[in-house]
Amino acid sequence: MENLGFVLVCLLVFGGLFLLALVLEKRVMRQRKSLSDTHYITYTAVLAAVAAVLMLLEIPLFFAPSFYKIDLSEVPVLICTFYLGPVAGVICEFLKVVLKLILKGTSTAFVGDFANFAVGCSFVLPASVLYHHKPSRTWALWGLVLGALVMTVFGSAFNALYLLPKFAALFGMPLEAIVAMGTKVNGHISSVGTLVLFAVVPFNLLKGLVVSLLTLLLYKRISPLLHLGDDRKRERKGK
Repeated sequence: MENLGFVLVCLLVFGGLFLLALVLEKRVMRQRKSLSDTHYITYTAVLAAVAAVLMLLEIPLFFAPSFYKIDLSEVPVLICTFYLGPVAGVICEFLKVVLKLILKGTSTAFVGDFANFAVGCSFVLPASVLYHHKPSRTWALWGLVLGALVMTVFGSAFNALYLLPKFAALFGMPLEAIVAMGTKVNGHISSVGTLVLFAVVPFNLLKGLVVSLLTLLLYKRISPLLHLGDDRKRERKGK
């Protein structure tokens, strides 16, 4: 029943985020790109595959327990959502996690993978909405700042209220044991609250900063390649 409840929560969260992305996209992308379904699906799938590979390359942190590791998989997801919109971003985020599970499986009873999806979407969606509101480098920067802040607040609260207790329940271990893993790397960690304060908050802030910088550096360089397909389609229509 514990596992079934977790699966239902995962499905509800995915459905809710997909619907939210759909509503937001209709509001901020009034002039939607004229792309074929094949173009849309191909770009989303390719960027999801790149993200899945990056998700396998995890970087441990000296200030957090071993189950908190940074990966850079949000970079291609952000590129996807900046190019195609919020819905593509959520789908790309979901496909990324599914592909990672196929390639490597899970070491966190799927809790870490679910967290990566949900918290990743809390970064991607605000960034995408601000960028598509007025596409420019400035709005992309402000979108990434907003996304990083939302991810930090949401990710921290989500860990404290749901993810850490669920992780403990599915692994059949007391929550105190998880806190103790944090105490080993940081003596200031003595409770769930301090674990979130001294591990989860800096983890999300650091990830938001690194991913934002890489996205800003890469997107404008990759953007002309992404838009090649757009130009070809316009040329065909003009003939």
